[in-house]
Amino acid sequence: MQNIPVEVGQMLFTMVDPNRGHEVDFNRWYERDHRLSGCMVGPGWFAGGRWVATRELKNLRFPATGPVAVPVDAGSYLAVYWVHKPEMESAEAWAKAQVGWLYAQGRGFTEREHVHTGLYLPDANVSAHDDGVPLELALDHNYRGLVVVTIEPSDGVARQTVIDKLTEGPVRALLDTGAVDLVSMWGMKPWPPDHNPPMKMGNDGGTTDRIVQLCFLEGDPADSWQHIVTYADEVDRSGAGRVTFAAPFIPTEVGTDKYTDQLW
Repeated sequence: MQNIPVEVGQMLFTMVDPNRGHEVDFNRWYERDHRLSGCMVGPGWFAGGRWVATRELKNLRFPATGPVAVPVDAGSYLAVYWVHKPEMESAEAWAKAQVGWLYAQGRGFTEREHVHTGLYLPDANVSAHDDGVPLELALDHNYRGLVVVTIEPSDGVARQTVIDKLTEGPVRALLDTGAVDLVSMWGMKPWPPDHNPPMKMGNDGGTTDRIVQLCFLEGDPADSWQHIVTYADEVDRSGAGRVTFAAPFIPTEVGTDKYTDQLW
């Protein structure tokens, strides 16, 4: 048997709102059926995590307008999945066929709206520790908070230059505060030409050069939010890029309807 270590090859990032009045039904459909039958049972889909933004957490988001969530408080639920690098093609082919089959069987859910859904490729990972949690295990580590930060490179600044500057400066300073344990950075992967989903996938999220950061926290992000605000200020002051979206989430309580009454 060939020795191929497990490695994250791409991420599915999907931020969604249930239609008002359908919060519990959506939560149960997604958790008890779709995240399993539409992702986790497929080839190469080896980890998944689901996060929620309550009204209190949505109130912390900034800036007031941007290309990811329109309006800025759209997107109550965020699901993130890792796909094994050697199986990316087979995972995508399976997912396309599987979603079509599920909807044909009446196992879709129309009372929801995608705020932003996309595929992303990993750029870099920076840990607060010399031997920290590997990215491959981040969705299984039981992190108690996740902050999504989207950055647009400044005009004339190469994307890799932005990543290098962030890694050497603002990201390291953020990790040194102890508020954040792991920062992973991602770049957009275009949908394949034959991509034809059963519903709209939401806003485009910005330019194709955008950098999406997932900041994993051991504690509640609300308790450390000032560190995120300071981090965004440092990104802007660096001249490398500007923050277009910063949003905190906490993990859902799997198997329950907790937080479904706290979204709005």
